[in-house]
Amino acid sequence: MNRHSYTTELLSIVGSLPEANRPGFISAFQSSEKNPVLLFGFNIWLGGLGIDRFLVGDIVAGIFKLITLGGFGLWVLIDCFLIGGRARLKNIEHARQLRDSFSYRSSAPPQAPAAPEPAPSEPPPAPA
Repeated sequence: MNRHSYTTELLSIVGSLPEANRPGFISAFQSSEKNPVLLFGFNIWLGGLGIDRFLVGDIVAGIFKLITLGGFGLWVLIDCFLIGGRARLKNIEHARQLRDSFSYRSSAPPQAPAAPEPAPSEPPPAPA
């Protein structure tokens, strides 16, 4: 996934939310977003250990990358081209899950409970 389609998809997700829920969504998304540039750096420096794959959530691929020391360097080279797109795909998946959780939240503020009716000042008439 390239940066343009990533940005377009993310804007459509944010645009589908009610206006009142957008700040909370943006805050939650930014706190858990995976930075593709940071993952690229981890791939360059620690690619043989699979750190980039562990951080993006690909645990099995990270274990295989760790066991083979980055596919003897070949997997590290391939991930130089793939890890940014993988990070963006994971971010979009996470944004969709967040959108679903924020869509179900009420955008209207909670209403105060109704005040109880006052007791009548005169007692009811006694039956005859």
